[in-house]
Amino acid sequence: QVQLVESGGGLVQAGGSLRLSCAASGSIFVITDMGWYRQAPGKQRDLVAVIAGGGTTNYADSVKGRFTISRDNAKNTVYLQMNSLKPEDTAVYYCNAADRRYNRNYNYWGQGTQVTVSS
Repeated sequence: QVQLVESGGGLVQAGGSLRLSCAASGSIFVITDMGWYRQAPGKQRDLVAVIAGGGTTNYADSVKGRFTISRDNAKNTVYLQMNSLKPEDTAVYYCNAADRRYNRNYNYWGQGTQVTVSS
């Protein structure tokens, strides 16, 4: 069992910045992909950004150029630097991590952290 604990959410003005972090702990084998998803009221949970174990990244089109995902493998931690925030970025942000065990990937989710961007 892997636990993911997020931090860094909060309230920020449009144009501001916020940095989210998510630390994985517990019975970890090998953390491969780590990512951030978000879910706004009335909408489905969507991918924001993902970073592979080797460091390659992918971003949703809506956040490209504004958000940066990074990771510290020694700390089993993933970060999301969010710049130039817009009101439409308001959502609950969820950390996700894939743990490779027994030749399978097991997905784990954080509890979510609220990000609110005021206009």
